[in-house]
Amino acid sequence: MLIRILLAEDVGMVRGALVALLNLEPDFDVVAEVAAGDAVVGAALAARPDVAVIDIHLPKLDGISAAAELREALPECRTVIITSLGKPGTLRRALTQKVTGFVLKDAPAGRLAEAVRQVAAGERVFDKELTLAALDTGDSPLTDRETEILRRASRGAEATEIAAGLHLSVGTVRNYLTSVVTKLGARNRLDAVRIAEDAGWLM
Repeated sequence: MLIRILLAEDVGMVRGALVALLNLEPDFDVVAEVAAGDAVVGAALAARPDVAVIDIHLPKLDGISAAAELREALPECRTVIITSLGKPGTLRRALTQKVTGFVLKDAPAGRLAEAVRQVAAGERVFDKELTLAALDTGDSPLTDRETEILRRASRGAEATEIAAGLHLSVGTVRNYLTSVVTKLGARNRLDAVRIAEDAGWLM
């Protein structure tokens, strides 16, 4: 059986290499490729792939969110998330969105092809060590608003810029950041960003 594949990867050279690698497999046919998360559903509805291979870090819409939208629009299409950083919190989020595969980019080349075949056959594929770590990592203690503010702070935005972007007062933003530092047991804002990123809570 020929497995039809959609590939979502924003880096052109990497996308080209992955398309070439996948098309080397006699039972694979890459029927669509996109460079942004918000293009996944449209391309999938047009090409009707069996499996979507989606990079977790995509512009406009992250890979896990794109996979969630794809599941709603085309539930018969299975999804494999690929990432260069395996973070337990990120895997937990992928599991919550019912992603069917999660493969690290530094895995052996044949691992992705194997994962595509497995999810196409109805299996779920996840790195065992990462899965165990995810089970040991609790859910984020932050509210959606706190997460959004910390995400903006992680990108270098100051309190005044965050306040303007979210239509809040500067004092309110600072109060949120103080709450974040306290909840995460961090030393300061930078430490809070590190803790949240390591847990995969800022995706």
